Amino acid sequence: MGALTNTRQTAAIQKQEAQYLTLLLGGEMFAIDILGIKEIIEYGHVTPVPMMPDFVRGVLNLRGAVVPVLDLKARFGQPCTKVTRRSCVVILETSSEDHQAQDIGLLVDSVSEVLAIPADEIAPPPSFGARIRPDFISGMAKVAGRFVIVLQVDKVLSVDEISQLADAGDSPTL
Repeated sequence: MGALTNTRQTAAIQKQEAQYLTLLLGGEMFAIDILGIKEIIEYGHVTPVPMMPDFVRGVLNLRGAVVPVLDLKARFGQPCTKVTRRSCVVILETSSEDHQAQDIGLLVDSVSEVLAIPADEIAPPPSFGARIRPDFISGMAKVAGRFVIVLQVDKVLSVDEISQLADAGDSPTL
């Protein structure tokens, strides 16, 4: 009976705690749920694509697949990321409204570590003060005395919104 109780307690703890990859952008720490992350690669040759929004760095060839690379810092309306030796691309699997899977790369300054953050330690997003769109923020976690912005990746990487922005770039100006 004791083993069954321990199993239930462990299951309850696992439901309440999620793992997040922490990353740095312009000195600020962000977190992304690891469930959608496929891999992390070194920033390499990215081919620019004309007529795309500024935050779309281009595409890269990942084992024969074309993967768009977004500059996460620029997506948040900040200056483009300056590529350094610590810069990397986090490859995530997303899906569009028609449920088609799409890999997207996020250019970040650096990745830090994977942290287990209990759900009760994640506060609702602030209504002001963040330098990014409020719908991009899932919550705020305090880790080692420092706030970490937990991102709502499906909003940040909305394939449909990015497509609309690219289409707006294709429109001729009068």
